[in-house]
Amino acid sequence: MYKHFLVPIDGSELSDRAEASSVGLARQLGARITGFVVEPQAPLPNEGTALTAYTRDTQQHRALTEAHAQDALAKFAARAAEAGVPFEGHFKRTESIDGAIVEAAGEYGCDLVVMATHGRGALGELLFGSHTKNLISRSKLPLLVLH
Repeated sequence: MYKHFLVPIDGSELSDRAEASSVGLARQLGARITGFVVEPQAPLPNEGTALTAYTRDTQQHRALTEAHAQDALAKFAARAAEAGVPFEGHFKRTESIDGAIVEAAGEYGCDLVVMATHGRGALGELLFGSHTKNLISRSKLPLLVLH
């Protein structure tokens, strides 16, 4: 059965559902969890932005996204520890969220990806996209989707 879950989170209410379910399942199966946060790269400078201002904004962006990721992972780690589930957390900065999740699953030796979905429907997917659908098509690992 599954022994190592990759659980991509973003600190949202939807992530909370994935965390709770993955911890419960991991506890039942004797599995471990790798929590994973993908943070966006800093936006490119606007026309007329001074290089020093852009560099300062980039550094601030890096600090804010790292703090956000570490906070989300710390909360997940506490939840897992309370249930006695082994946990490790990682984060990466990239614009390719789906690609980063697929790569992380392979890099950390996971055998199941657990994530929650908004379930927006066809129009919502057209407007916002669907990381879940992209992962289903890109990943060779089983994907447990929580709705």
